[in-house]
Amino acid sequence: MLLFSGLIAGCDLLEFSPNETRAPKEYRDLTRKNLEALQARPNPTGGDTVRFVFIGDSQRFYEEAEAFVQSVNRQRNIAFVAISGDISDFGLIRELRWVHDRLKHLDVPYLTVVGNHDLVANGREAYQRVYGPLNYSFEYGSTRFVFVDTNGREYGFNGRVPDVPWLQQTLAAPAPGIRRQVVMSHVPPHDEDFDKQLETSYVQTLSGPNTPPVAFELNGHKHDFGIGQPYENGLTFINSYSFEKRQYVVLTVWGEKEFKLDTVQY
Repeated sequence: MLLFSGLIAGCDLLEFSPNETRAPKEYRDLTRKNLEALQARPNPTGGDTVRFVFIGDSQRFYEEAEAFVQSVNRQRNIAFVAISGDISDFGLIRELRWVHDRLKHLDVPYLTVVGNHDLVANGREAYQRVYGPLNYSFEYGSTRFVFVDTNGREYGFNGRVPDVPWLQQTLAAPAPGIRRQVVMSHVPPHDEDFDKQLETSYVQTLSGPNTPPVAFELNGHKHDFGIGQPYENGLTFINSYSFEKRQYVVLTVWGEKEFKLDTVQY
């Protein structure tokens, strides 16, 4: 009887299926926990400037993740790390846990947006269990950050992802003390995996008369760095290096749309 009770108490250590979506407490609600940690930290740059690390697509690059953590921890005045999706490769909760086992050693909080690989099989449930909401926003360092699910192909291009009405409402919400907005998603709107019936409305939402304005959009998915204005409307898109590239970008943002980026190799 005692042996049976011990097995039940330790069931978090067992995995009964590759598609298991349960997780021990320390692997749940990581977005909320990281946001709480971020809000408890004073902005290291002060004023209206915020400096953060931008990278994407950790997937199965576990050795690279360990080297990444060591490199970021040597940087100064970093507020947080932003990861532009594809935390996992096959949407497995064990992958999310393995990545977190590396990233939890960062000296700063890290925040993620959901990627297309994170939605494979039972991945959506796994991602929501480990990290939390697929669409969310927060304010820090005079900036509103908006993270949005843009993985249209994974929803069969159903005309509802990304959630443009939610994005419009979020960008239009009153923002005292906020000077600019930064949007991050995984799939950029000019990619074939984005729902084309929503491309125009999505881009118009980002580039419209938002107050405060959208400084730029951050994306992943392509596994390499890129920067440009594909719609010639003044809106800048920045794509992340993936972990396998052993490079990341440090973004410093100030004013309404002013920013500086530095590339770090590790």
